[in-house]
Amino acid sequence: MNKHPFFKRLLATLALVGMVLIVYLLWARPNQLRWGATKDEVTRPMPGDELDLTPTFLATRAITINGTPQEIWPWLLQMGYGRAGFYGYDILENLGSPRGIHSANSILLEFQHFKVSDKVPISPFAEDVFYAIQPIQYLIWAGQMKQNPGGFIWALYPLDKNHTRLVNRILWSHHWTRPGLLALELLTEFSDYLAIRKILQGVKDRVEGRIEPFYKSTVEFAIYLAALLVFIAALIIILARPFSRQRWLAGLGAGIGWLITWYTPMPLWGAALAEILVLIGLFRAFHRTSRRKMT
Repeated sequence: MNKHPFFKRLLATLALVGMVLIVYLLWARPNQLRWGATKDEVTRPMPGDELDLTPTFLATRAITINGTPQEIWPWLLQMGYGRAGFYGYDILENLGSPRGIHSANSILLEFQHFKVSDKVPISPFAEDVFYAIQPIQYLIWAGQMKQNPGGFIWALYPLDKNHTRLVNRILWSHHWTRPGLLALELLTEFSDYLAIRKILQGVKDRVEGRIEPFYKSTVEFAIYLAALLVFIAALIIILARPFSRQRWLAGLGAGIGWLITWYTPMPLWGAALAEILVLIGLFRAFHRTSRRKMT
């Protein structure tokens, strides 16, 4: 009999987390840091790079929009919490906003006249500032820390008279010695990709005359959240219940399912199906192990 069952379960849980993190670092992270961007866009210097010369988080993402920089620019300038929103997962990003839960579907003239150093509200609890504004070309949000504040860069690169590349670059460094700030940064590390990808798609849709229904983005967000919660639940089960190989493998499946759901271009129905299969696997592993204990 194992005299230290909790220690064994703890080691199993840590091993599982470690394996999932390895898959994230080797596969998911390199891909999500350059979603939609070409090799030239990833390596090209951009205004604002000087905000952190040695970032530990550097992401360049891009999308092609059927529109001119002049048509795209107003949508970028008016973004912000309590302003036009972020055109993404409104159920989270606009929660409690005085302008309502929905991001703007039109140009808001009252949010078209910002200048450098003006605030950019990101949420009810956080804000950046406009570090640079070059009309029709780029705008940069920066943090408010004195050293390595990090930056959000939005830049427009015309392809031809009707098409433009919208490129976003995010750069900042982890604060490993500040636990409170590091926790937020780790959350950003994993979830930033989902938010930025949706913002880019939201800008594209508005410029091209399409508005995604609120229910669709909400369901999509719910599926992403469910994938993470299922993985967390699997870890709790492994840690709290008697150890079994079936539960551990089911937990590994939940972790891989979370990564696939978040970091592959899977259609909504495919993501939902993947999570259903993961739940079935967890239930079967739990039920099979419990039945063996009873017999």
